[in-house]
Amino acid sequence: MQAIFCDQFGPLDTLRLGEAETPTPGPGEALIRVRAAGVNFPDGLVIQGLYQAKPPLPFIPGMEFCGDVVAYGDGASAPAIGQRVMGSSARFGAYAEYICVPAATLIPLPDTLPDEEAANLLCAHGTAHHALKQRAKLAAGETVLVLGAAGGTGLAAVQVAKAMGATVIAAASTAEKCALAAANGADHVINYATEDLKTRARELSGGGVDVVYDPVGGDAFDTSCRVMARGGRLLVIGFASGRIPQFPTNLALVKEFSVVGVFWGSFVRHEPAVAAANFAELIGWYAEGRVKVSVEQTYPLADTVAALEHVMGRQVQGKVAITFGDAG
Repeated sequence: MQAIFCDQFGPLDTLRLGEAETPTPGPGEALIRVRAAGVNFPDGLVIQGLYQAKPPLPFIPGMEFCGDVVAYGDGASAPAIGQRVMGSSARFGAYAEYICVPAATLIPLPDTLPDEEAANLLCAHGTAHHALKQRAKLAAGETVLVLGAAGGTGLAAVQVAKAMGATVIAAASTAEKCALAAANGADHVINYATEDLKTRARELSGGGVDVVYDPVGGDAFDTSCRVMARGGRLLVIGFASGRIPQFPTNLALVKEFSVVGVFWGSFVRHEPAVAAANFAELIGWYAEGRVKVSVEQTYPLADTVAALEHVMGRQVQGKVAITFGDAG
């Protein structure tokens, strides 16, 4: 099979396309022929050695996928052979024509969910869902400020917050990105290239924001600390800006808000039953049209570096997928 290999942590252009033996499923595992793989910001961080987890070298990147079940290891028998499924892998490996994962983690797909969208539903929407539901305990009627709102996880947070009954303020860096967030359900938008984020967030929230969803870090985090409502929750999702901010504990004391870490991969590993219930709810919301996956662009496996560079450049509006022809 063909796969993308990371032989050393470093620049994205050090990745190579190569051949490998098709893996054999172990006990409890399923072998999946990959139809499409999601491209996520953390994928690029892993390759550069900047992520929380550093897999043993060499490894095949890629965290989420859509594909067909083609074989089982001992002790596994569902979903059925031939069933189209989506899934994710804590061991990475999705940038390949085949991948083995625990069969119990696979989610059967309805025909209405296209491959490239299914391959991008779990990480971004799963993170947003877990963040807002379990970590923030978001209640209907609360106000959510979403930073980086035109990226994959930002758009997911806008949609999930609306599905949960919140008022959503979306912040992005261009008028085009703000329009995309509005088209995905945001009640208000802030173009922080032309508007003052702190002033507008306070105005639009009536004095303070209940929940901030922050995948950006840096200056945006610093500002968020100053727009929190009493009892608010500032969700730390990631640091796409490149700067991990320092937390001003004095503001938490005065404003009585909480800073809450969100690590979706840890959640899935430690609370698989809760994660499965979340996934089922997301699939239901997708069927109802309450959430969707906006795939901006697809790339063949040979152009994985270009796909990652597009995502890591923070110019993507929505999601990117790697698509496969007939796997060999």
